[in-house]
Amino acid sequence: MTDDTATLFPVSDADLSRLRHRLAAAAEQSGELDVSYDLTTTPIGTLLVAATAHGVVRVAFESEDFDTVLDSLAARIGPNILRAPEPLAAATTQLREYFAGQRRTFDVPLDYRLSSGFRQSVQQHLPEIGYGRTATYKAVAELVGRPTAVRAVGTACATNPLPILLPCHRVLRSDGGLGGYLGGLDAKTALLDLESAA
Repeated sequence: MTDDTATLFPVSDADLSRLRHRLAAAAEQSGELDVSYDLTTTPIGTLLVAATAHGVVRVAFESEDFDTVLDSLAARIGPNILRAPEPLAAATTQLREYFAGQRRTFDVPLDYRLSSGFRQSVQQHLPEIGYGRTATYKAVAELVGRPTAVRAVGTACATNPLPILLPCHRVLRSDGGLGGYLGGLDAKTALLDLESAA
C-alpha cells in the first residue's frame, strides 16, 4: 500500500487480505468465479496455478508473464478471475510436496479445456512416464498410437497448459537432448535432477 493510499484508506494489509478472502469465498459460492489462481514459490521460480470449478486448468512459469497468462485465461474461460488461495490449496500443497521430494504423482482434479484433440491425448498420457524416468518424443508418439506423429508430440508438450502435473519435462529427444520446455531448459534440467535424486 502506498503512503497516499494508506492516508486515504487507513486499512491494514491483514484487513485487505481478509477482505480478499471474503470476496473470493462469496464469488465462489455465487458461482460467478470463472478462475481462481494463486502464486506459489518453488525451487524453479514462482508458479501461477489456476483452477476452475472442475479442477486445475493452468500452471504457468514466470517466463510466460503472469499478466499475459491471466489475460489469456480471461479470454478463453471467463473474465471473473480472482486470486483465491483456498480452491488451490490441494494443488499448491502437492506441488510443495513434489519439490520437497515427498510426492511422485499428483491426484488433484484437472480441467483439460485449454487443450483438445491430439494434443490433449498426448498430455493425458504423460503421467504414464513414471517419476524419475524419461521417454523420447518418438516413444510417446507410439504410446498414443501415432508412431509417425513425433513432431506433433513435441508441439503437444510445448503447449502443455499443466506442466509438472502432466510431466512433459520427462520427454526428451531421441539423441538424449533435452528438446524444449515452456519453463526454460534450466527448469527442465532442475525437474529431471530432482526426480533422479529421489
